[in-house]
Amino acid sequence: MGTHLSRTVAQGLAVMNLIDGKQMEALSGKRIDVACPSDGKVFASIPASAVEDVDMAVQAARRAFDEGPWGRMPAVERGRCLTRLGLLIEQHGDELAALESRDTGKPIRQGRADVTATMRYYEFYGGAADKIHGDTIPFLDGYTALTLREPHGVVAGIIPWNYPLQILARVAGAALAMGNTLVVKPAEDASLSAVRIAELALEAGVPAGVFNVITGYGRDAGAALSAHPLVDYVTFTGSTATGTAIQQAAATNNRGVTMELGGKSPQIVFADADIEAALPVLVNAVIQNGGQTCSAGSRILIEQPVYERVASALADRFSKLVAGPHDADLDLGALINPMQKERVAGMVAAAEEAGVTLLARGTVASDAPSDGYYFAPALFGSVDPGQAIAQEEVFGPVLTVTPFGDEADAIRIANSTEYGLVAGVWTKDGARQHRVAKRVRAGQVFVNGYGAGGGIELPFGGFKKSGHGREKGFEALYDMSATKTVVFNHG
Repeated sequence: MGTHLSRTVAQGLAVMNLIDGKQMEALSGKRIDVACPSDGKVFASIPASAVEDVDMAVQAARRAFDEGPWGRMPAVERGRCLTRLGLLIEQHGDELAALESRDTGKPIRQGRADVTATMRYYEFYGGAADKIHGDTIPFLDGYTALTLREPHGVVAGIIPWNYPLQILARVAGAALAMGNTLVVKPAEDASLSAVRIAELALEAGVPAGVFNVITGYGRDAGAALSAHPLVDYVTFTGSTATGTAIQQAAATNNRGVTMELGGKSPQIVFADADIEAALPVLVNAVIQNGGQTCSAGSRILIEQPVYERVASALADRFSKLVAGPHDADLDLGALINPMQKERVAGMVAAAEEAGVTLLARGTVASDAPSDGYYFAPALFGSVDPGQAIAQEEVFGPVLTVTPFGDEADAIRIANSTEYGLVAGVWTKDGARQHRVAKRVRAGQVFVNGYGAGGGIELPFGGFKKSGHGREKGFEALYDMSATKTVVFNHG
């Protein structure tokens, strides 16, 4: 595989696990075919890892933590390894973007944006590694009390298929910066970039056994990893149902977890908002990555006086959206697999059958391969907040538009789902900006904007069923470490 992964994968290479610095096949010899969402054609394969493979990877990470140099390495040296990894990612940017785009079906420009954000994560955590400090605590006379931040040990990272490069980076960057070792299980639908990053980590000077990647199905490799007794901490991004199962598995060993479990994020547009500035952001926030984004702005709440104007403008924009192959670089690409396409189509059909008004549909490019997993964007208008399409996470390019009466009504509707990940507020009223931002139950609130190009520095996580714990920024370093209190009795 080496440094030519994108070229050799194009020729149908069988990708391998990376355990203890070595490429390894699954012990069973079984493999999983990898299809490109743009045309449905198999172009690579990955190991179908099982319990035995997971144990081998965890044992390697355990040895690397207990006996290897990583945990005892000065924090500044760990940081330099991560910084070098970021530079290697930049050097291999075209390769990684092409690989990510083909593996996930996202437009190539988005693959490039993901590479840029990925590089920034390792750059950020490389610089942050030696900047997490403990405290001294005023205590009894004759005593000195202090706290240390120490790594958990072996961290398990279970990575989803929608942003493999970025989400791996926010997990690995924080975990490795704090001195943990890592076992990563990427989603079987999009594993290739994770293996490539682990190879580059070795090249950057991360010791063997510190950064391990095993591929396979969640029910086999993922379940075994989250329940392994030698894993000290688990982090997961994905569905609420799977997150619940992973937490239950980790609880058998009383291990801590960070969970990012999706959302149904609202954007609230008040009558005084700059509508023309908001429109492209409102559209992009739901079609980016084909809507397969936990933080997608999938609900637009519009104040009644400007409802017709904004809904009409959104419909005009939606009708012009085009989905197509990743290398065509259109508005959006294909969905990740046939099951996801079927799920999104089923939710849209159910909404139409329930009488929800379909305001506009985009199109699929006429030359898009017939076996690709494409779904034309859909915009629903005058949606009752209680409708399933306004309550459930679609994870596709589907947007609902709902009118509201006043500020209190907007906040009530915004908080009416089981989720609480991200929200947007569009208004020129400074006092209202603060009031609404405080009252909306969401882990991130953007005012007169939405999203932040990866938001590497910004703590990210949810309330309610959107999960708990925080990734990104310095907060992630606290999640990836534990506080130790030391008390000296010196008389």
